[in-house]
Amino acid sequence: MSPAVPSPVPVETDTLRAVAHGSWYDPHGVLGAHVGYGGVTVRTLRPLADAVVIITPETRVPARHEQDGIWVAVLPGDSVPDYRIEVTYGGTTTLTDDPYRYLPTVQELDRHLIREGRHEALWTVLGANVRTYPGLLGQVDGTAFAVWAPNARAVRVVGDFNYWQGAAHAMRSLGDSGVWELFVPGVTAGARYKFEILTQDGTWRQKADPMARGTEVPPATASVVVESTYTWGDDAWLEARAAHDPHTAPLSVYEVHLGSWRAGLSYRELAHQLTEYVVDLGFTHVELLPVAEHPYAPSWGYQVTGYYAPSSRFGHPDDLRYLIDTLHRAGVGVIVDWVPGHFPKDEWALAQFDGTALYEHPDPLIGEQPDWGTYVFNFGRNEVRNFLVANAVYWLTEFHVDALRVDAVASMLYLDYSRQPGQWRPNKHGGRENLEAIAFLQETNATAYRHAPGIMMIAEESTAWPGVTAPTDHNGLGFGLKWNMGWMNDTLRYMAEEPVHRRYHHGEITFSMVYAYSERYILPISHDEVVHGKGSLYGRMPGDHWQKTAGVRTLLAYQWTHPGKQLLFMGQEFAQPDEWSESRSLDWWALQDPLRAGVQRMVRDLNALYRRTPALWQLDHTPDGFEWIDSNDADHNVLAYVRKGVDCPPVVVVVNFAGVAHENYRLALPSGGRWAEIFNTDVLEYGGSGVGNLGAVQAQPDPHHGRPASALVRVPPYGVILLSPEQG
Repeated sequence: MSPAVPSPVPVETDTLRAVAHGSWYDPHGVLGAHVGYGGVTVRTLRPLADAVVIITPETRVPARHEQDGIWVAVLPGDSVPDYRIEVTYGGTTTLTDDPYRYLPTVQELDRHLIREGRHEALWTVLGANVRTYPGLLGQVDGTAFAVWAPNARAVRVVGDFNYWQGAAHAMRSLGDSGVWELFVPGVTAGARYKFEILTQDGTWRQKADPMARGTEVPPATASVVVESTYTWGDDAWLEARAAHDPHTAPLSVYEVHLGSWRAGLSYRELAHQLTEYVVDLGFTHVELLPVAEHPYAPSWGYQVTGYYAPSSRFGHPDDLRYLIDTLHRAGVGVIVDWVPGHFPKDEWALAQFDGTALYEHPDPLIGEQPDWGTYVFNFGRNEVRNFLVANAVYWLTEFHVDALRVDAVASMLYLDYSRQPGQWRPNKHGGRENLEAIAFLQETNATAYRHAPGIMMIAEESTAWPGVTAPTDHNGLGFGLKWNMGWMNDTLRYMAEEPVHRRYHHGEITFSMVYAYSERYILPISHDEVVHGKGSLYGRMPGDHWQKTAGVRTLLAYQWTHPGKQLLFMGQEFAQPDEWSESRSLDWWALQDPLRAGVQRMVRDLNALYRRTPALWQLDHTPDGFEWIDSNDADHNVLAYVRKGVDCPPVVVVVNFAGVAHENYRLALPSGGRWAEIFNTDVLEYGGSGVGNLGAVQAQPDPHHGRPASALVRVPPYGVILLSPEQG
C-alpha cells in the first residue's frame, strides 16, 4: 500500500481571497512555509504563473494552483528547509525567494520600546533597512520594510521591484505595537517604494515612508531605499568636541541656504566651495537651513515631509555626510535647523497617515497651525514623541551634526499661539501652556545631550518664556542656547533710523543689556530678516551707498562685541544689495564694488580678532564679562563698554552710530597707560574714511565716569573701535 500523500495545512477560502488581494492583516500566517499535516506546506502568491516549483537543497516539488493566484505545495519532513521558488510565465522561468519565509525583523523588545515611546534608534527598525541573511542556497540580500500604522486594516509595500502592484507584498501586523513588517528579498539600495495603506473606510492610500532615509528628487514623492557606505574622517573633531563646552567657546555662525548660496551646487561641490569660503572668512560654524526633505522649495525647508531623509536635490545622503565631514576636517562645526513643531498637509506624506489623525493632534484647535496651514504634532502620543526624539538623535549621530537649532519653539509652547479667543483649547489646568510640547522639548534636549557629547541644542524662541536654557532638572526646557530675538528686533529698528533721530531711540539699543543674562543667548541676524520686503541688511540702512556700507560694518562689529554668540545670514557679510531669494544665487557680482568687498574683508578680520580674543567670548553668559563705560551718551549716538575674560586683557569697545566723527572724545578707561587700537571698522581697507588713533591712545590719570583714567580719542563716523592695554 503506497503512503498517503500529505495534505496542505487548510486555509479558509475567504482568507485565501483576502491574501490574494493583499488585504489580509497576517499574510505570513497563510503564505510561506508552515509545518503540519505530515509535511511542510508552502503557499506562494504568483498570479498568472503557468507553473511553480518549490526548490530545496534536496528536492524539487511542483506546486498546484489553489485559488486566486495562490499556489500550494507540500514538502516532506517536519522542519522548514531553505527553499526558493521557481516560477514560469510563458516561456520564461525565474528563480525567486519567498518574502514570507522570514521571521519578523522588528523584535519584541523593539515593539515594546516603540509602544513606550523610548526607542532612541528608531530608524534602525522602522523604515527600509537593507539586510543580509546566510542560507544553504546562498546569501540573501534584501530590505526589511516596517511602518507604524496602528489603525490600518492592511498595509502593502509597492515599488519598482513589484511594478507598483502591492498585492504580492502585503505586510504583517505585529499586534498592538501598530507596526507592519515585511522583508523583501532582492530589494537593495536605490529602489523606490511607498506604502499602500487600507484605511478603515476601505480606501487604499499610497504614502511615502515617514522613516525613509532617501527620497526621489521633488516634485516626485517616492521614498528610496538607502544604505550608507560612507567612512568618516572626523574622529579628531568629535574627540575635541566632546572635550570642551561649546556653549562658552567662540561661536560665530554663518547661516546658509544650500540651494541659493551658489545655485546648482551639489553636496559634494558645496563641500569644497562652501568650506573654503567659510574657513577663509573665519566663521566657527555654519548653520544650514533645514536639509530634511521638503516638497516645496519656497518653504526653504521649513515644511518637512521626510524627517529622516536629507534632501535629494543636492545628492545622496552620503554626499551630505561628505559635506559635513569636510567642514569638520577643516575645523568648522555644523548646525542644522530642525522643525519638530509642525508638518504640511500633503496627502502622500504624514497627514492622516493611516486614515486617522496619527502624527497630528486630532483636535483641530490644537492640531492645526493657522499661520502656516500645517498640522501640529501630537506631542502627547508616545509613538509620535518617539518619532521626533529619535529624529534628533539620528541627525546628531548618523550625520555627526554639532547642533540642532529648533525652529519656532514659541509655536509649540503656547496653545493660543497665533489664535484668537475661542480658537484654542486650554490645558488641563486652564492655562495656555502646551504641557505635552514642554515635556517633549525637555526629553529631546536631555536625550540629545546624553547621546552626543559636545553638541548644542539651540532654541529659536521669540517670547519671554522663562528658563529656555535652564536645565530640565530645574524645570527648564534644557536648551543650551537661545536666539535673542529681542536684541535683533531692537537693534534693526534702531539702525533703520536716520542718525539725527537715533538720540530719541537710544533706549532701544541699550535695552538688551537689561536681560542679557536671563538666558544663554545667540544674537541672530538670520534669513528671516532679509526677506518678504524687509530688504537686505544693507538696504535697511539709511543714507547713501557709503553710509549704508559703513552702517553694515558698524552693526556687525557691534554684534560681534555684544555679550552673546553671533549668527549672520549669507550675503550680509558683503552687504548684499538685494534681499535674499531662495530661487537664485547670492549677489556675488556685488563684490566687484570696493565698498562691499571692504565689508567682507572686515568680517574676515573681525572673526580672526574675535577667535583670538577671549574677552569677547569667554564670559558671554555671565555679568562678569561686561561693564558699561557709558550707556547714556544719546546725544552723540555713542556706546562704550568693556568686555572681559578670565586671565586675559580686557577690551574696550566704542560704537559710534552717528554719521559724523567725534574728535577729542573723552573716553573713560579701566586703567592708565597705553591702549592699543586693535580694531577699527573705519580703516581705508574696509572702505572707511580712515579716522582712527594712529594705533594707540595714551590714558591719563584723569578720572571720568567713575573710572580712574581717561583718554581723548578719535571716534570714526558710523564706526567701531576696540582698545586693549598694551602688554609688556
